[in-house]
Amino acid sequence: MKIPLPPALPIPHRQFISRMLEVIPHDDRIAGVAAAGSYLSGVMDEFSDLDLVIATMPDRHDDVMRDRHNIAGKLGELLAAFTGEHVGEPRLLICLYDAPLLHVDLKFVALSDAHIRVEEPAVLWEREGKLSAALATGKGQYPQPDIEWIEARFWTWIHYGAGKIGRGELFEAIDFIAYLRTTVLGPLALSRAGARPQGVRRLEMHDRAFADSLTETVSSYDAAACLRALKACARLYLELRQTIPAGTWNKRAEAAAISYLDEIEDRIQARRLS
Repeated sequence: MKIPLPPALPIPHRQFISRMLEVIPHDDRIAGVAAAGSYLSGVMDEFSDLDLVIATMPDRHDDVMRDRHNIAGKLGELLAAFTGEHVGEPRLLICLYDAPLLHVDLKFVALSDAHIRVEEPAVLWEREGKLSAALATGKGQYPQPDIEWIEARFWTWIHYGAGKIGRGELFEAIDFIAYLRTTVLGPLALSRAGARPQGVRRLEMHDRAFADSLTETVSSYDAAACLRALKACARLYLELRQTIPAGTWNKRAEAAAISYLDEIEDRIQARRLS
């Protein structure tokens, strides 16, 4: 069964899906295909990746996994493809196609595992309703940030970043501040806005005011600038932390880390005056 595509789907994405749906049904190892990611939001544009879930017959999954590069090559003019271990998803095949140039993520999932997911994919094609039936046995829910987990670590992280700045490891500090944006500040802000808390993805669209404030955490290669950015991380976290009871706040660690930030700031100023 083939499902009609949304009218607003960008032409390159529509062309790829249409071509794929002419090829996939001929492979009896595959039970269905669904779209995920930004396809579900209805806001795909020319810059969007295409996220596809390819559900395999349970007894054919290993065979498909061995053959997935070949399968991907049949779907279009494949320029490059590699697996997703670096993002914790070895079932993922990350592909770049040409004519038109398009990034497509193909996640190969055994039909028996389709109920384990973080969102509700849109079925594009399925064999005898098998994929819909498998999806109906579970519910997709994207993991929300664990603020208590973050609070237990945040002030140690601030101390760590301040120490790198104090030592002059500015590249390390810049990367670490980016980690705080992606792991702490972005997810908490997106969750507060009722959006999917995936790093800093589309934060500008969901909370423009917070995104403007977050620019203060972007540093140049300069010790004082890095310290200002790290202090901004601490200030913005204090704003976002209001979602958990004050009794769980680690006020002693907070005070010690902020004091250490001030100490490092004094040292930077002293170096510049010497």
